[in-house]
Amino acid sequence: MQSRQEIKLQAKESFYPNYWITVGAVFITYGLISAASGVTFFIGGLGSLFIFPPLIVGLNHFCLTLYRGQTPALEDIFSLGFSNYLRNLGGVLWMELFIFLWSLLFVIPGIIKSLAYFATPYLLAEYDNLPATEALKVSMRMTAGHKGEIFVMTLSFFGWFILSGITMGIVGVFYSMPYYSISMAGLYEELKDQAIRSGAISESELY
Repeated sequence: MQSRQEIKLQAKESFYPNYWITVGAVFITYGLISAASGVTFFIGGLGSLFIFPPLIVGLNHFCLTLYRGQTPALEDIFSLGFSNYLRNLGGVLWMELFIFLWSLLFVIPGIIKSLAYFATPYLLAEYDNLPATEALKVSMRMTAGHKGEIFVMTLSFFGWFILSGITMGIVGVFYSMPYYSISMAGLYEELKDQAIRSGAISESELY
């Protein structure tokens, strides 16, 4: 399994040659989610509740394709995210619900559960026939023993997140969010390969 530094280096090498299409993908995805939240603000942002899951699944597939050295198309975010809409919606909403319920116990259990479910949207993006509930279970087995690595990878972007806030999101849109998104997709790829090699999951159960 590649180290965090190696994953981030590969993410940069995938990002720079595809800079504008990646920036566009992140901007469109989060712009639509924000717009849906704003339009339905008076009823609590329900619009984003129904548009967020498929868009995140589509963006994750986009970033995963980039990490693998291929060039995806912007429309892939929509075609892949919405092609299996109910499954993608259910998978992400179940994930968010479980994280929320664990967070009610205390902050730490919620964080641990979010790390355990880290791979869920990527599994939904990559494997069309994998049921939503199975994606959650597979993610827990993939991330067992690796939650610290996921946490540290996220923490390594903390400075970029602060800089993004200081610049009113400009750094986030044009650099840190695309870089972060591809790096997390790379981490998923490495964890999945490691899980298959160790026997924690089998390729046959993913298809």
